[in-house]
Amino acid sequence: MTLQDLLAGATARLEAAHLAYGHGTTNARDEAAWLVLWQLHLPLDGDLEEMAETPVSDEDALAVAELITRRIETRQPAAYLTHEAWLQGVPFYVDQRTIVPRSFIAELIADGGFDAWLGEHTTRVLDLCTGNGSLAVLAALAWPQVQVTGADLSTDALAVARINVDQHGLQDRVALIESDGLKACPGPWDLVLCNPPYVNAQSMDALPAEYRAEPALALAGGADGMDFIRVLLHDLPSRLSPHGVLVLEIGNEREHFEAAFPQLEAVWLSTSAGDDQVLLLTSDSLSALASQSTPLS
Repeated sequence: MTLQDLLAGATARLEAAHLAYGHGTTNARDEAAWLVLWQLHLPLDGDLEEMAETPVSDEDALAVAELITRRIETRQPAAYLTHEAWLQGVPFYVDQRTIVPRSFIAELIADGGFDAWLGEHTTRVLDLCTGNGSLAVLAALAWPQVQVTGADLSTDALAVARINVDQHGLQDRVALIESDGLKACPGPWDLVLCNPPYVNAQSMDALPAEYRAEPALALAGGADGMDFIRVLLHDLPSRLSPHGVLVLEIGNEREHFEAAFPQLEAVWLSTSAGDDQVLLLTSDSLSALASQSTPLS
């Protein structure tokens, strides 16, 4: 058997199982390639055409078949089976204690998508809802002059984030703290990155098994998906520096976001998924919102 044969068989099995994707791949072919290459200890960015005729032993073929079976029968994201996820070419450890990292903020960090709002004043960065710590790590790698704090309510998620901070040797530049929203994050912050729970209740009820395998705490955002974000935007102005900005991911919830904050001046940032997934808010725009808002109970 060759690698090409093995990949074709794995793809066919995944396609027949009608699985859901979106945790690093978008289709059965790419998911099969990820799992096959990982199981065979081959480079995930290798040229499949060049490797097509690579012979595969019966033992390795059986191991791949068993991994594909686990993917189908458990309906867990592939990253939970491999304990590995990649963002912008950087590897991260992941398990069921945290959602699989897939934030579009990662590509904006790599592409300089909001560099125009940063400068020498940008020295203190907060990654709120840090999960497995991937955005905190990417921020520290992208901007060597900054100190990064990753905050999360989940101590389980923070334990996973600790693994990633340590694996990337960033213990001196990335701190991790337990915090319910901003309660333990007084700042002042020059940049806040946040990929919060924002999935609305109707969408939560319709999630496929792969997404229900992830911690609901990191996904569920209440009836309109804005529960966490309402509190965040209320609390953040007093914790931002004068030139500070918030980069906030809201997924497919732009309609709900604009309904909840109709007067807010937001800058929508372009990502590979379009111009409605991630937005930027300045300290001035957040302060203006706060002056118009009724205090939260």
